[in-house]
Amino acid sequence: MLARPLQCTPRQVLGDDPQVLAEVLHDGVNLAVWRRRLFPELAAYAEALVQGEALYARHATLELDEAGRSDQLRGLFDESPGATLFANDLAWLVEAFACLTGARRVGLRLRSLERAMCPRFHVDHVALRLVTSYAGCASEWLEEGALPRDRLGEAEPASIQRLEVGDVGLFKGEKWIGNEGAGIVHRSPAPAPGSRRLLLTLDWL
Repeated sequence: MLARPLQCTPRQVLGDDPQVLAEVLHDGVNLAVWRRRLFPELAAYAEALVQGEALYARHATLELDEAGRSDQLRGLFDESPGATLFANDLAWLVEAFACLTGARRVGLRLRSLERAMCPRFHVDHVALRLVTSYAGCASEWLEEGALPRDRLGEAEPASIQRLEVGDVGLFKGEKWIGNEGAGIVHRSPAPAPGSRRLLLTLDWL
């Protein structure tokens, strides 16, 4: 399929209903954000994961059935009530991601981070990536036009938009057909000294 040139200024759509995530499928939308608050038990379990002595990390390539489900998620956690709730939340996000994309294979990365993974504003050379922070600071992004794309290292603090803990973002990258040159500009935040964040990303493989 030939890439279609982008006809309008890329925009971002945010809302309090999970249905807002489907907006990312539209031409001209390069970020869709579901604003949500985590259940207290879910937030407490996430905090426990980041407070461990070692940095927490789970990576998996999930093979999905036609409904977007994978039995592999259960094997990533123990059987405590908090872990079950957390695994259920991940399963819902994976299923929603698969429903939107038609993906049958998804790359999952769940990591605690004590420094910015990608501190400079940039675009991703992927089609679509789901990003959410379960604890600590959350991802930052720029509206189109806030800064020329050839000067991404010069962003003014006042122009930076921020997700909140629990927010679910679908970040459209450069490899989405028709979105070339319009991937959402974003970066990882730097956690405060002595603190960590818990970051989940899902990639369409």
